[in-house]
Amino acid sequence: MSRRPRRNHSAAFKAKVAIEALADGKTIAEIAQKHDVHPKQVTEWRRQLIERAAGAFGGTVTPEAPPVDLKALHAKIGQLTLENDFLEGALTKAGLLSAKR
Repeated sequence: MSRRPRRNHSAAFKAKVAIEALADGKTIAEIAQKHDVHPKQVTEWRRQLIERAAGAFGGTVTPEAPPVDLKALHAKIGQLTLENDFLEGALTKAGLLSAKR
């Protein structure tokens, strides 16, 4: 069984399929078979349409990931650097690590 080449669908095609998936009457499997795409792909396009629909009307779409707390990350980096320096010094004094790196 040979694999078919990767296909790139246009945004208009994706929107058409996603809108059809939102409409009542047909199952995802039926829509996927009609358009010759995988049912998981239809579900993904449908999910993306629902999440980004507010942007079509000028609304702002909220980011999916929560903001990162940079202060906490910098504190953790500092703590780990301090621990590494301490352990490097202790291993060097014990003769288990050469002084040159």
